[in-house]
Amino acid sequence: MEETNPIAKAVDKVIDAVAERNGGSEIPGRPGVEPPTIAEPVEPRDPLPPKADQRGPDPVTATGQPSGETTETRGQGGPFLTTATGTRLPDTDHSLKAGARGPVLLRDHHLREKITHFDHERIPERVVHARGAAAHGVFRAYGTAANVTKAAFLVKDVETPVFVRFSTVLGSRGSADAVRDTRGFATKFYTSEGIFDLVGNNIPVFFIQDAIKFPDVIHAGKPHPDREIPQAQSAHDTFWDFVSLHTEATHHTLWNMSDRGIPRSYRMMEGFGVHTFRLVAADGATTLVKFHWKPKLGVHSLVWEEAQIINGVDPDFHRRDLADAIEAGAYPAWELGIQIFPDSGDQTYEGIDLLDPTKIVPEELAPVQPIGLLTLDANPINFFAETEQVAFHVGHLVPGIDVTDDPLLAGRLFSYLDTQITRLGGPNFDQLPINRTHAPVNDMLRDGMHQTAVHPGAAPYRPNSLDGGCPFQAPDGYVEVPFPVEAGARGRVAPASYDDHFSQPRMFWLSLSPVEQEHVIAAYTFELSKVYEPAIRERQLKVLAQIDPVLCEEVAAGLGLPVPDGKPETIVDPSPALSQVGRTWPVAGRVIGLVAGSDIDEIRTLRQAILDAGMVPLVIAPTGGVLPGEGDQVTVQRTFAAARSVEFDAILVAGAPAPGADAVGGRDAKAGVPGPVDPRVTLMMNEAYRHAKPLGGWGEADATFTAAGIPADAPGVVSGTDPATVLSQVTDLLGGHRVWDRFPSGLA
Repeated sequence: MEETNPIAKAVDKVIDAVAERNGGSEIPGRPGVEPPTIAEPVEPRDPLPPKADQRGPDPVTATGQPSGETTETRGQGGPFLTTATGTRLPDTDHSLKAGARGPVLLRDHHLREKITHFDHERIPERVVHARGAAAHGVFRAYGTAANVTKAAFLVKDVETPVFVRFSTVLGSRGSADAVRDTRGFATKFYTSEGIFDLVGNNIPVFFIQDAIKFPDVIHAGKPHPDREIPQAQSAHDTFWDFVSLHTEATHHTLWNMSDRGIPRSYRMMEGFGVHTFRLVAADGATTLVKFHWKPKLGVHSLVWEEAQIINGVDPDFHRRDLADAIEAGAYPAWELGIQIFPDSGDQTYEGIDLLDPTKIVPEELAPVQPIGLLTLDANPINFFAETEQVAFHVGHLVPGIDVTDDPLLAGRLFSYLDTQITRLGGPNFDQLPINRTHAPVNDMLRDGMHQTAVHPGAAPYRPNSLDGGCPFQAPDGYVEVPFPVEAGARGRVAPASYDDHFSQPRMFWLSLSPVEQEHVIAAYTFELSKVYEPAIRERQLKVLAQIDPVLCEEVAAGLGLPVPDGKPETIVDPSPALSQVGRTWPVAGRVIGLVAGSDIDEIRTLRQAILDAGMVPLVIAPTGGVLPGEGDQVTVQRTFAAARSVEFDAILVAGAPAPGADAVGGRDAKAGVPGPVDPRVTLMMNEAYRHAKPLGGWGEADATFTAAGIPADAPGVVSGTDPATVLSQVTDLLGGHRVWDRFPSGLA
């Protein structure tokens, strides 16, 4: 790549940073730029720079002009503590008092400023998508969309800075990451023509067909208003009451009950624009499209027990995974693709209504055509200033991209702007650094809360002569497509094509592999078992009967309820592209647990081999510190007491680890079953086995597998005498994400 490429520069920066570190510190997660001293530093010095993996918003002014700022000039400056206005302070540990015993004086301006600012640190969280994580990156266009859109950022080899925020829908900011929920996938493109926001989800369809129902579905999914529980879950009465009465929600709900509802990582998650958009070419020709994000690492999910453990031991699992991967230089990447449809008057394709947001077009009917590559290469410097204050809006469009008459999209065009004004305190939220466009702004908008631009001139209106006529109307500016509107009577109605609520859910079900279908059955059974009212459970079973008889029968059996009458009314073909299982994917960024046991001499070599393969090794030992023995120093990242299987995509064990000195049930409940192998290790191996993860070992590793109740000849369990060969076989297994052959489906 050329030296000016921001991705290449970011890669070089990380490589340089890694090369400067001592042995064992290549693993991501270091909280600061340099190691702290044991004693409190007392020699004044300027603030430390951000870490090598971090980058802030690009330096532009509130009106989109290059500002010449640097990361250092935008952050804190100088070695000494000051007030907000720069007055140096000698003490921030004691209030101003009348004598050592008080009372505290009201005139203490520093106390008031410090406490007042603290009292106002929070802004209202998002009503939906409150919990999120984000990263900076770059989008490089392939040029393959040039024949259908005149958007400048899609011209071949154009590189556009982006900021991407991933999120969960239902939970609060303090909820957990690995809950069963829809995920947001929102991308802000800082294009030369203005901001383009592609505000999507990891599920290609929505619960509802009309935005007027949006408050209803969210109220149903949120915690019950009397008890404020359950948090970040759909396994409760109000949710299932709503979706069983509004069967248009069936398609989205089925996706949510599938493995798509609990992704392994944001890095392994698809994204969808959901709606149909209209693209405009340079010659004025129009085309209808749906946007897709395809992860280069493949689509991969958690299993349900794994997700439940994660939410207890590491509720920040997805946030940490994204940040650590970027810090390690394993930059996540997605291809942006489009499905293309003729812009016909009826806005349908192969009998599918393109304006219905509860429908997809199977990729077998309209292949996804790649148009560019998104790479996330830097973490934010400050979560609040960037991830929390970023403001997306589906109405942020650029020439060449227009909306359609999807009634859900119409409501979003109003709602997003309205909510940002409330949440960010006024109409000038676009001037916050993370939201600033990289195109010059001359908008004639004035004043308001948080106005940070200083507008010159006397005539914020047009036409004018006092300011020389500026601003002028742009001949190449954004123009809405003059699409004809069909005449019709005014009314609160929907087209007949919106009435089919079951054919596409049945297609999705039939497209899943047997193991994925097993997970859907388990999810519905679990969720409906949490519903208190029997009538709601029975009503939802009637909905499932319209999808598939096997699905309905198995869930009914799990709930101990009779199978209702009813059967699918349509014949549909499966869409193989909807299954996550059966393909091979890159292993970059996967986390390998290396358990130090009775044979640890090869761990040093194996650890480096894992790093060389672009994966992340985490060394697990009885105690912290460094591994004993000769050779390069190897730092222990996890102890037997602290490690849990859910952290790792695969585990390798060096022999049979004897019980550690702290393997005492009274100290660690995980150590409550004594044996020849440390019980924390056997628990970890057993969990990983149940979660269909590849396992490997050498030396006396078979004793570890036996202690964990793992058959040595089970699929995906590798043992041998050569650690390098074991690693190679485990790496091959990782390409398929999990070892599903270990647990054959009863539906096969």
